[in-house]
Amino acid sequence: MTSPSSVFVWAWLPGTPDPVVVGRISAFENGYQFAYGESYLARPNAISLFTPELPLQAGWIVPIDGLDMAGCLWDSSPDSWGQRLIIARLTGLRGEAVDAVNLDKMTILIESGSNRIGALDFQASPTEYVPRTETATLDQLHAAARDFQAGQLDPLLARALIDGTAVGGARPKVLVADGDVEYIAKFSTSTDPYPIVKAEALGMELARRVGIDVPKTKIVQSLGCDVLLVERFDRSGNGQRRMLISGLTLLGFGDFLGARYSSYPEILDVLRTMAKSGKDLGRTLFERIVFNIAIGNTDDHARNHAAFWDGRNLTLTPAYDLCPCMRSGGEAVQAMDIGRDGTRFSRFDTCIVAAADYGLDAKEARSIVDRQVTIIKEDFDEVADMVSLTAIDRAFLLRGPVLNDYAFASSS
Repeated sequence: MTSPSSVFVWAWLPGTPDPVVVGRISAFENGYQFAYGESYLARPNAISLFTPELPLQAGWIVPIDGLDMAGCLWDSSPDSWGQRLIIARLTGLRGEAVDAVNLDKMTILIESGSNRIGALDFQASPTEYVPRTETATLDQLHAAARDFQAGQLDPLLARALIDGTAVGGARPKVLVADGDVEYIAKFSTSTDPYPIVKAEALGMELARRVGIDVPKTKIVQSLGCDVLLVERFDRSGNGQRRMLISGLTLLGFGDFLGARYSSYPEILDVLRTMAKSGKDLGRTLFERIVFNIAIGNTDDHARNHAAFWDGRNLTLTPAYDLCPCMRSGGEAVQAMDIGRDGTRFSRFDTCIVAAADYGLDAKEARSIVDRQVTIIKEDFDEVADMVSLTAIDRAFLLRGPVLNDYAFASSS
């Protein structure tokens, strides 16, 4: 399989409805370098794609130490689900054979769909923008996703399925629209150990009720199964898109390092440095950590956090991927350090001890914990009714991941 020698980066600049060519990615030693185009640098509204990695300057820019591609570029790639689909389409392989193939990153970027997360796209040409946006109905895409999980890929729907999966994550999902509103559609699967789609819908609604900024969600039916629709917050209407930078990129990590060393306080440090205003940022992030512990969401890794980028400043995006996680016992840890001491234990007292890292005192931190716990207890049944959880599902979630006894345990 021949890899492209270069890929051209196009972007929707803030407040504009159409993409412009920004620059070029090419192979460099063991990685990929990037250069802004001369025509782009001459634009009065040109912005950097992310100044810490790709400052607005002429010449080739190599990735920062530890990365093989600038994170702000790779943030626009599909994760494992989408990558597996691309490999299957290009190679004809199915099932476990797909997992043995590694594609180079430029191939993944150029083969994935154009309606990807954020405001970047990748093209073979610097002068002609040709969007890869084949689509199909939700039921058709759902059926194709099911077939792929069973080791098949309908050639008639393969392109539409790939174009609808240019988003992160390991679980099957596609991009769909209802009129002018765009959604990420998340599918349930036959191997789900519990109703993950409904559990995430529960988590998102409880988050909204405790005052956390989250996108709108709704559950619909497709092929007799639940599908969670999450409204996209990287689209602002009239064809405009918003640039996103993942938490992993904010920290300057690749996937491997990010999994081991990511830290909430360090994300906060970057946000405070590059935000228009640092007011309430610490409290906002602290509230999200407390909520993750409250519902048992331990999948709060750095890729599940992001910030909008406007060329100068970062703004924290709404919270997303808030799903209670299955656990075999009481003790659990979060995916990122909660305090600067490296503690990750999924307990409220871990948060309270770390409160000063977020500009809060212990009394304020305890008040945030108590308020969230009270609301979740009071509203759990009503929200469970909204998402049609059965009595068995409720019993599994409440006191399982949600408000688990371990969250209330003391380290003393």
